Amino acid sequence: MTTISRLAVPDAGLQLASLPLAVLLLAPRLRIASANPAAEQFFGQSVRRLTGRKLTEVLVFGDSRFEERIADFETPVSAREIDVLVSGSFARRIDMSVAPIADVAGWQMLTLHDHSATEALGEDSGGADNAALRGPEILAHEIKNPLAGIRGASQLLARKVGKRDRPLTELITAEVDRIALLIDQMQTLSRRTAAPVEPCNLHVAARRAIAVLGAADGRSAPRVEVIEEFDPSLPPVLGSPDGLVQVLINLLSNAFEACSGEKRPLVLVRTRFASGLQLHTTDSGRPVRLPIELRVSDNGPGVDPAMREHIFEPFVTSKNSGQGLGLPLVRKLVRDMNGRISHERDDTRGLTHFRVHLPLAERDDSVQDEGAAA
Repeated sequence: MTTISRLAVPDAGLQLASLPLAVLLLAPRLRIASANPAAEQFFGQSVRRLTGRKLTEVLVFGDSRFEERIADFETPVSAREIDVLVSGSFARRIDMSVAPIADVAGWQMLTLHDHSATEALGEDSGGADNAALRGPEILAHEIKNPLAGIRGASQLLARKVGKRDRPLTELITAEVDRIALLIDQMQTLSRRTAAPVEPCNLHVAARRAIAVLGAADGRSAPRVEVIEEFDPSLPPVLGSPDGLVQVLINLLSNAFEACSGEKRPLVLVRTRFASGLQLHTTDSGRPVRLPIELRVSDNGPGVDPAMREHIFEPFVTSKNSGQGLGLPLVRKLVRDMNGRISHERDDTRGLTHFRVHLPLAERDDSVQDEGAAA
């Protein structure tokens, strides 16, 4: 039997590189000496740009006492759910720990866990959402049958009434269709089976969604300037073609509506390779890398701060006519593709971002396991 001592043990650098937590090596006076890939992802900057900068230049604490405690390099510090500004722009809620490095005076190891991103990415969506949505799934058949009868009766009635009363029958038909659509959305949210995935061109899906919205709303959609920032070198993602289009339609539709009141309404659709992000998402518990990022941004006023942590929950909406099912449906579709979605507000630039991270299509199980652990 092979013992552990005979195996090749990865060095400390490889171990740090594989950690899903952001790790910074701090030199004396809180200067960043090194960062692992997860830290590069956390700050949105390369290790080259981070190295040499003072920690407080890229991470501003809502409570100044934390900075004072970290400056005391001889004392370990641990804190949960503290509010910070990352790189001076993005507000986040994080878990943090810092500890002195043994026998090296003034040097510290800092770890960061993005608590707010974990919630937004849906890691807390165990059974609560599904449990709340099982009722409509059970009742859908019983509700849809009488709805079909009402719709049919309304269409028959429309043939017999005069022109003056016909709008009333059209209103009945339209409301029946709206309720049926609402039930369909509820069923989709509560459905446990996911659509099959296959290699998909993300840019084709994005342009199709833009075209659909432009054709459906020819009056308002052209008013919104849509800027495409696509990386043409991106490989196919592993997803559902129809699911991706639906995700993009929902996100773009929300973005169009959010910025419609601006003097120059603007929506940006960006794709890029974002290395380092990996999540334990499969039923087997194996980590899956999500290196492809799709970002939909708008220059509208943003989501009410009181609602930002709940926008992916069913029935949460700030729209007078909304049901609060669009973003929960988006999250469901993205998670069915082993992806994740998050939301953030950049008050400095006046932009709201929705980020979708997806896996690559080229997947070999043996390579995937080794790559995810590296």
